[in-house]
Amino acid sequence: MPEIIDQIFVLSKHWLLGYVPAGLQPVFSALLSVVPVLIAFPLLFAITTVLERKGLGRMQNRYGPNRTGPFGILQPMADGIKSLTKEDIIPRTADHLVHLLAPLLLVTASFLVYAVLPIGRNMVIANLNAGVLFFFAVGSMVELAVFMAGWSSRSKYSLLGAMRAIAQMISYEMPLVLASVVVIMAAGSLSTVAIVNMQASYTGIWPHWYVFTPWGLTGFVIFLIAATAESNRCPFDLPEGESEIIAGYYIEYSGFKFALFFLGEYLGMFATSAMAITLFLGGWAAPFSFLTWIPSYVWFFTKLLTLILVFIWIRGTLPRLRMDQLMNFAWKFMLPLSLINIFGAGVWHYMPAGLLRWLVVTLLVVVSCISLSRGLRRGKWFHVRTYRFAA
Repeated sequence: MPEIIDQIFVLSKHWLLGYVPAGLQPVFSALLSVVPVLIAFPLLFAITTVLERKGLGRMQNRYGPNRTGPFGILQPMADGIKSLTKEDIIPRTADHLVHLLAPLLLVTASFLVYAVLPIGRNMVIANLNAGVLFFFAVGSMVELAVFMAGWSSRSKYSLLGAMRAIAQMISYEMPLVLASVVVIMAAGSLSTVAIVNMQASYTGIWPHWYVFTPWGLTGFVIFLIAATAESNRCPFDLPEGESEIIAGYYIEYSGFKFALFFLGEYLGMFATSAMAITLFLGGWAAPFSFLTWIPSYVWFFTKLLTLILVFIWIRGTLPRLRMDQLMNFAWKFMLPLSLINIFGAGVWHYMPAGLLRWLVVTLLVVVSCISLSRGLRRGKWFHVRTYRFAA
């Protein structure tokens, strides 16, 4: 019975395909795989916006949404209707075609990456041999969409916001990719399905998740920090620093186009969180062997919601960084540490199993973190701050 519940969506898909002519089965199979993703994650987006606004309200000792529906749960519906009915204002000198395509490309890229994410056992749209590579390659289209949005608006504010966003996203995309290399080395595969299957076994009740190794934990933390920056979440929300550059690259967008940018950012956050779960947290695998009777997709979405709550918690806790702090942290700390972590994963692989291997790799990571953090702070403790005012 647990096996049937776990595979209920897979079995339902095969049952529905039995009523479709053989020649049309590939098309209907693709639709039956894609449509649930197109429904589930925008629905999760709506739920997340309510949780985030109410959660931040509690953290900041104020009320969140509480007028639309019971306890404000219908606020996303009200926001969606408002976005659909608001006037779409386009600057007179803007490139209308590129201005329209930018949010569409952003949302399309955000949806495409879900094709290689295993949501449950046997529940993946495309089991590609190079699934991780596909994820990062398609995800890089977001930078193009951001540049299109900033350039097509013909506004210096949106262009500056776009350039700052691109600089941030490219800087943090490098440690994001390098953090995943240690998992690829350990699994010996670029397939997301194979990576999850490698972590789906147990020793006693304990799972073989990569996060329970020194290099896996380091890679997970690097990946999570870089994913926060990639998603433009606080404390890395520099592209939308209202006090500095108004609203970033989409300052000239309104109505439903603005809503698409908002949707795309959250879909990107869900996708990178799902990839972190796939690479380091066992994907759909249960945390203990005696809990494998719970459906695999339940574990996947439980882990995803947990990471989303972590993102909300961080947003309500940490202040925004300065631009120089953000770039220094990426190039002088995150990038070197991710390279050292790759070396540590290689040492782990060639050393015999035992306590010595744990001590050597852990010491390597800890010493590297301390050294790199000291390098960031060097010469700044007693730096004299000089204020200059216009005459």
